[in-house]
Amino acid sequence: MTRIVGHVAALHRYPVKSMAGERLPVAEIDWQGIEGDRQYAFVRKANGTRFPWLTGREVPAMLLHRATFADPAHPRTSAVLVETPDGTVVPLHDPLLHGHLETAAGEAVGLLQIARGIYDAMPISIVTTASHASVEAAHGDTLDPRRFRINLRIESDLPVSDWQGLRLAFGTGEDAAVVQMAAPIPRCVLVTIDPDTGAKEPRVLRTIAREFGNTYGVYASPSRPGLIREGDPVRVVD
Repeated sequence: MTRIVGHVAALHRYPVKSMAGERLPVAEIDWQGIEGDRQYAFVRKANGTRFPWLTGREVPAMLLHRATFADPAHPRTSAVLVETPDGTVVPLHDPLLHGHLETAAGEAVGLLQIARGIYDAMPISIVTTASHASVEAAHGDTLDPRRFRINLRIESDLPVSDWQGLRLAFGTGEDAAVVQMAAPIPRCVLVTIDPDTGAKEPRVLRTIAREFGNTYGVYASPSRPGLIREGDPVRVVD
């Protein structure tokens, strides 16, 4: 037994952790998540903790750099291009880009590629338009969904929290991906950063913390590899 609960409104992946990403017409889901998502990350070389990543927490301007795969259909082997805030497009391995990030961070940085994806917790993040609208209503202003770096935004009248613990299937064909919905996603200072200007608005995080238990969206993990397409019907499945 299945029931349709919404439609896929937007798909995003982020080739480089903490950089802006790319919108996709179709995403391939394998056992580690969306193919190519968070495949690369910059690291703070002197940081020996379990979280050595260089992120927008240290360098907010990272979020103004847009990373894309030169060959979007083959992210495992594709080069990555980065559009800098001034509109220049450079390779991800460009030494001037690395030098700029080191200067902004005030410390030595390196670059890692990990095929399984470099996630804080789980590989897929999902929100519904209803949940986002609730956050905007509580905040008293519109909020660009890009602040939250979600993989899947689903057009639905239901809050995404209704689907915790359930399985969602996308599309109706034999190649339909299925995910297992899990826990709400804790939020940090990254949501305060405007994705176009880099300006910080601390009130955004205060709204999330006060009204929504400091969470936005729900994590998910792959339950069956397959494809997700923009516009796909979203079904709850047994």
